[in-house]
Amino acid sequence: MSVQPGWYIDPADTETRRYWDGEGWIGAPIPVDATPPEGPPPVEPPPAPPAPVTPGPAQVSPGSAPPAAGPPPGWPGHPGPPPGYGAPGTPPGHGPQGPGYGPQGAPPGYGPAGAPPGWAPPGWAGRMPAPRPHGLPLAGYGRRLAARLIDLALLLALNVLVNGWFVWRFLDEIGPYWREVLRRAMEGDTSREGLPQIGAQAGGLQLAIVVITAALWLAYEVPATASSGQTLGKRLMRIKVVPLAVDEPLGFGRALARWNTYGLWPTLLWCCFGVGLLIQFVDAISPLFDHPLRQALHDKRAQTVVVQLPDPAPTAERPLNDSSDPRENPHDRNRKT
Repeated sequence: MSVQPGWYIDPADTETRRYWDGEGWIGAPIPVDATPPEGPPPVEPPPAPPAPVTPGPAQVSPGSAPPAAGPPPGWPGHPGPPPGYGAPGTPPGHGPQGPGYGPQGAPPGYGPAGAPPGWAPPGWAGRMPAPRPHGLPLAGYGRRLAARLIDLALLLALNVLVNGWFVWRFLDEIGPYWREVLRRAMEGDTSREGLPQIGAQAGGLQLAIVVITAALWLAYEVPATASSGQTLGKRLMRIKVVPLAVDEPLGFGRALARWNTYGLWPTLLWCCFGVGLLIQFVDAISPLFDHPLRQALHDKRAQTVVVQLPDPAPTAERPLNDSSDPRENPHDRNRKT
């Protein structure tokens, strides 16, 4: 999925913003804390061509020999290396530092003049750098899966408390029917005559269970994601949901749209031969196949990405004379004791 045009934080310099037109960066960057203008930046006028320089006659100091006639430096017949070569005898693309360096000593991975490391014009061989929305790296799939499992465990505990009675009543309504079906299957009896009837309240109880499950999930996830971008599972795994285009909280509307895609409608379809569970499974593994932003289907719907937060700042260091300080030399500790 292509990123929509707009002002984004420049991955090459997180202190600036630039305009992305859907295919590439255009215009000059602006400070990250400045308010971007509406729409694309104005077209910059092309630079004026340099004034032609008329070569004058070569001046020769008295007593010096006139310059020898011959080809200019860098051309065949001249002892110096031709343009694009490093030291004499090195092939193109090999600079003085070794293979992979350009003629000016630029490190490997640099494109044309002014291009950041890893960036290359369309059609060039090279690998684009990993996106860093708002200056943060994208969260790995392992962290996202661990956060989701933590959230599901908490939701299961809530459902046991709130939904437990409805589940017990539903099993009581359908229990006689399925126990008899299982008994006949074990005896090789495939007849359907004389089977107990499923209770009349089973359908209503099943609908109530699904609705209560969806309501608990909504109350747990949407407000937390709207305000901070983190549920308890995401907070423990140090990942966060952020909008793709702007650096601000998601807001309730965007958080609700994100949750509806994998929470509301698939949950209501649980009763339809497990179709809802299949949809949720496809949504859960979709970040594995999305590049470069690793968006799940619900992220694409809400135009969000999941990023990894930096590690917390270290606590204040203990004094070096503390005997429990692991950095202390054991020989010094023995001398003090």
